[in-house]
Amino acid sequence: MAQPVLILGAGINGAALARELALNGVGSVIVDIHDIASGATAYSSRLIHGGLRYLEYGEFDLVRESLEERTRWLRLAPQFVRPLRLFIPIRSRRGGLIAGARKFLGMKPRRGGSQRVKHHGLWSVRLGLWLYDVYAHDPTLPRRRLYKSRSPDVVRIDSTKYRWMYAFSDAQIVYPERFTLALLEDARQIAEAAGIPLRIFTYHRVTIDGQTATVHPLDRPDETAFSFQPSAVINATGAWVDRTLSALNVPSKPLMGGTKGSHFITHHEPLRARLAGRAIYVEAADGRPVFVLPFGQATLVGTTDLPFADDPANAVAAPEELQYLVEAVNELFPDLRLSTADIALHYSGVRPLPVSDASATAAVTRRHWLEPNNQSAVPLYSIIGGKLTTCRSLAEDAAGTILARLGLEQRSNSRDRPLPGGESYPRDSVSLAAEWDRIAQRFSLDRRAVETIWSLVGTRSETILADLSRAGSLDSECLPGTSLPRRFVRWIIDHEWATTLDDLVERRLMLLYHPRLSRACLDELAQLLVQSRRMSGPPMAEVEKTIARLAKHFGKSFS
Repeated sequence: MAQPVLILGAGINGAALARELALNGVGSVIVDIHDIASGATAYSSRLIHGGLRYLEYGEFDLVRESLEERTRWLRLAPQFVRPLRLFIPIRSRRGGLIAGARKFLGMKPRRGGSQRVKHHGLWSVRLGLWLYDVYAHDPTLPRRRLYKSRSPDVVRIDSTKYRWMYAFSDAQIVYPERFTLALLEDARQIAEAAGIPLRIFTYHRVTIDGQTATVHPLDRPDETAFSFQPSAVINATGAWVDRTLSALNVPSKPLMGGTKGSHFITHHEPLRARLAGRAIYVEAADGRPVFVLPFGQATLVGTTDLPFADDPANAVAAPEELQYLVEAVNELFPDLRLSTADIALHYSGVRPLPVSDASATAAVTRRHWLEPNNQSAVPLYSIIGGKLTTCRSLAEDAAGTILARLGLEQRSNSRDRPLPGGESYPRDSVSLAAEWDRIAQRFSLDRRAVETIWSLVGTRSETILADLSRAGSLDSECLPGTSLPRRFVRWIIDHEWATTLDDLVERRLMLLYHPRLSRACLDELAQLLVQSRRMSGPPMAEVEKTIARLAKHFGKSFS
């Protein structure tokens, strides 16, 4: 049996790779200086998509791969990935044809011109969406369709500016953080069944001396949590790739040139009602794409695309970025008069893009690959690029490379393996509602509590609740101001590698997005962490620390 692979980074790519390796009988030790899914995974536009604009840069194979994975995730992870109908507002017939053709052919923009197409016209959008549907060949999703902007079947926008609306299909992943946890849960189940190791260390760092890797707690750097000789090291730290190599004292040329993308969430009810569960994909005044997306009872707007060289952990949405996004929304919906005062919270992350000399950030490839490093005593690779949609195919490719390096056969893959919580998923909304009612009645829970639990763990809900019931610990009392039963929260703490209050709020219970998150709720979560021996410090100090982080990093205030 091969020694475990050391995976640095517990984001979506690191988690998917651990799962793929486990399917092939190889264990993993995952180490992250932060928490699971705390980097770009948590700060994306939350879309599972084919990358319509990649066509403009001739990246047809990437579009094809992305669309194949989109179809796969709709089938294998329906608890997280759902169909989404998007509309592209169009101003003219011919806009962007010449500039788009020059980009496609790899030609430089005309003198005095820009690489970015400001407004794509009807003809170029029609061609792009035709190719999109051809590559997707997915009969489960409605195909493209052109509408007049005054049609009652489209999202109502400013029809004096936009003459047409072109509809197409993609998919949305509301909680990629929960998706990542499901990948790790599946990896754990596979590893346990195969008798191979899977260990996860958050808030730890690694030192490598020769062929020995040592894991240290961040707050106790002189202590050793674990030491072993990995068969390979995979640097899956995303935008931190170069910083990770430097911390390991491994010589390397610069590999990453990430860009910052910011988003905001608003509870502006007229905007939410106008979308009615549909989305807009529009080009802002400078030609950058902006999404206006449904987000439960709120609306998500993003994104920006700016060079960023600082520590990715310090990325915060700047006031000018938020104003830019608000203006993009008001260009579509001038009658709604959105303002920055309507922003409930914002977030910003750094995309793990490769170093590039492209004249525009949009032109930097979104492809992924493993970059080998020959300066390490242990086989070492860095994952470059990647996105939510292609995490599984990236992991399958990376596992193939690693297994070949170890002299092992790649005997299995995850192409047809559902994520935990996606098995036996109800096929329509009526069946889903009936399932929620049945579970609520069985365990004497409020229907809203069942819906909330389901949004986090899918079809695992009933099994988890049954286990809690058998243990005599299932009660219906919820955290203050929420529909989360306290005992279910304890289960999350016990089973999902949560160690801090931020872990629970931002990436386990998704309370970051709760419109009425209260101090009382945070106080109770801190007490639960103390009771579970995950927290040893004063609970009040941790609550104050979380409140300060929510204000600084997300612009979130609460009662």
